[in-house]
Amino acid sequence: MTDPLRTPPPATCWVPGADGHPFGVQTLAMGVFSPPGDEPRVGVRVGDHVLDAGAVADLGRQAGLVGDGPDLAAAWLTPSLNAFLALGRPAWTIARQWLTEVLTDEVHRERTEPHLHRLEDVTLHLPVEVADYVDFYAAEHHASNVGRIFRPDSPALPAAWRHLPIGYHGRAGTVVVSGTDVVRPTGQRKGPADPAPVFGPSVRLDIEAELGFVVGGATGLGERVGVDRAGEHLFGVVLLNDWSARDIQAWEYVPLGPFLGKSFATSVSAWVTPIDALACARVPLPAQDPEPLPYLRGEVSGLDLHLEVSLGDTVVSRPESRELYWSPEQMLAHLTVNGASVRPGDLFGSGTISGPGRDTVGSLLELTWNGTEPVTLADGTTRGFLEDGDVVTMTAWAAGPGGHGRVGLGEVTGRIRPALPSMY
Repeated sequence: MTDPLRTPPPATCWVPGADGHPFGVQTLAMGVFSPPGDEPRVGVRVGDHVLDAGAVADLGRQAGLVGDGPDLAAAWLTPSLNAFLALGRPAWTIARQWLTEVLTDEVHRERTEPHLHRLEDVTLHLPVEVADYVDFYAAEHHASNVGRIFRPDSPALPAAWRHLPIGYHGRAGTVVVSGTDVVRPTGQRKGPADPAPVFGPSVRLDIEAELGFVVGGATGLGERVGVDRAGEHLFGVVLLNDWSARDIQAWEYVPLGPFLGKSFATSVSAWVTPIDALACARVPLPAQDPEPLPYLRGEVSGLDLHLEVSLGDTVVSRPESRELYWSPEQMLAHLTVNGASVRPGDLFGSGTISGPGRDTVGSLLELTWNGTEPVTLADGTTRGFLEDGDVVTMTAWAAGPGGHGRVGLGEVTGRIRPALPSMY
């Protein structure tokens, strides 16, 4: 029997190699790139090429092929997606339709093809200037595992966990694009048997496999974004690795939660997959019990994305995002229910995605049970937590429309560098 996920959709795109590719016209992932010797600008990934979206939109405007809609050329000839995100949902829909037409109708090929760049020839940049960053805690298995490890004498789940999407505010300035090295953080740590805290590099450096949701549009202070309006602001999805210093985190997090154990680096993929491309990946949420309060009810669903986490050459886990208890719409609704405003370029993470099995968890904390059960890599070495020089890579995909092909998410990768020499 033929696997429908391996059956490419009918050939529709004139870009060589794009049909059947996870980054074909069914995806149209967006990011920021720079050709050799040129300035960064918005690009659209098409197979193994990058389309200079602003240049093509500008050509269309000059030729009178663009109507009186949003000025896409002006938004795309900028070094981030923020100007495009600010245009809002109607412009995102128009842009997606226009890009699909340009890339599937041969009449546009001669004018457009000179503005295609080979992916291997360009430099990729952080796709958005992150306005605010929030990290949630939306996977029940992860939250329960962390509770058992960090609070063995208390209930695994905090009392509020099933009533609201728990989260914390992170540091927008340390969100970095995939491929950026991560310097091992330094701080205070204290083990249960230690008489006093010590200062030095983290010895329990970890990963967190997450989805990141990129927000567009804007609201005023005091305004709320309800569940049923969240789609107006949810533009797209990135893969996100919220690097974590577990020893620093364990000592500092009571009573106010994560701080220095999280804020040193958060890596995101260079490509933002539009939420519209993932309509085919929508699935029912796990049963929510008790029923959420009214502001968290509505047309909500999860996403069925298949993640893979590699440490060096070894695949160590395959988390499934359908395990998330809270939907992105509920997370955004809760984020704003107190009147907090949203801005173009806001980013929020799902929290670590973990399932019921050890092979589906999204952190080394869980995979090695706080370092007590190290994982063996392909080269025969073992890891409880990350060592200097380790490279972590995360990838993900969803089934394409009608079960044909795949919708891709950009890879996120990072290498651990040694801590900087201490001045203390």
